[in-house]
Amino acid sequence: MRIFRVLLFLGMGLTMSAQQENYELVWADEFNGNGAIDATKWYHQTQLPNGDSWYNGEIQHYTNRTENSFVSEGTLKIVAKSENFTDQGVTKTHTSARLNSKYAFTYGYVEIRAKLPIGIGTWPAMWTLGQNIIETGGYWSDTMGTVSWPACGEIDIMEHWGDNQNFVQSAMHTPSSFGDTQNKGGQVIPTVSSAFHIYSLEWTPEQMVFKVDGVEHYTYNPSNQNAATWPFDAPQYFLLNVAILPNISDAFDESALEIDYIRVFQDPTLSVEEVTVANGIQLFPNPAINTLSVRVPAAFVGAKARMYSLTGQELYNADIQNENTTIDVSGFAKGLYILTIEKEGESVTRKVVKQ
Repeated sequence: MRIFRVLLFLGMGLTMSAQQENYELVWADEFNGNGAIDATKWYHQTQLPNGDSWYNGEIQHYTNRTENSFVSEGTLKIVAKSENFTDQGVTKTHTSARLNSKYAFTYGYVEIRAKLPIGIGTWPAMWTLGQNIIETGGYWSDTMGTVSWPACGEIDIMEHWGDNQNFVQSAMHTPSSFGDTQNKGGQVIPTVSSAFHIYSLEWTPEQMVFKVDGVEHYTYNPSNQNAATWPFDAPQYFLLNVAILPNISDAFDESALEIDYIRVFQDPTLSVEEVTVANGIQLFPNPAINTLSVRVPAAFVGAKARMYSLTGQELYNADIQNENTTIDVSGFAKGLYILTIEKEGESVTRKVVKQ
């Protein structure tokens, strides 16, 4: 699939302080309070996807118990424990938690302040998957699932292995590189499990930049962006978990991934002048007030047009019947939306501003 890159996004390459000046907070969980996690923001993914096991040889059960995930003293704790636990007719020797966010977004700046668990065989991760993934037991699968992994795309903001204690890594999984991926980078953090650090991602239409405490360790910006290398023009949702690998020590008792906050910022400032791209697709006026006119070449008549909110909700879905189509946006709230137009393997993705 060829993706025509026509999105305009300001603020690329900013420092963290500049991010705070130019980006607006659009979603967050500060993990205040005590007790169970906020069920309006998070979903416990517990179903065994392969009937009796998880992926990657993981040996834990993920549970929805407060013993494995809870909020206290201003932080989220995801606790991996050594204990026999039976669920879905299967007994396992360890438990943990895997959270899916009920929020999905496209582009922005993410900060997660966290302290990592310790122990050979522990595998904590703070990451995202495409909202369109088909995955047994996942929060979005039944309502939004259209493709399998890795076609949905995966962004590993931070992953850590207990047998490489002070090294943290960021990685990308796409159809062009998955499994033993080559698209990765990391850095050594001596206090990764004894102090909080800020793990960040800046996601623009052109690249992904990963940092710890403002120090960059990896940038993903493939020169040829297509469905194989860049399935990242659509909403992704967060996953937070601590997996247990078979090499876990017999002496392991429990350890926690502790998260102070997770925040998503987006830049509300867009260049919205009418853009005519190589394939002749035009949008106007943009910003739109009541209607948005979509002009396409004859080759795109019959294409599927979809409009999404930044949380991933599909608000419009229709076939383009002629070269000039009008979309009624009068009922949309003011803000930023994503329009995709797809036909026979070609796709155009555009940002639309509703005034």
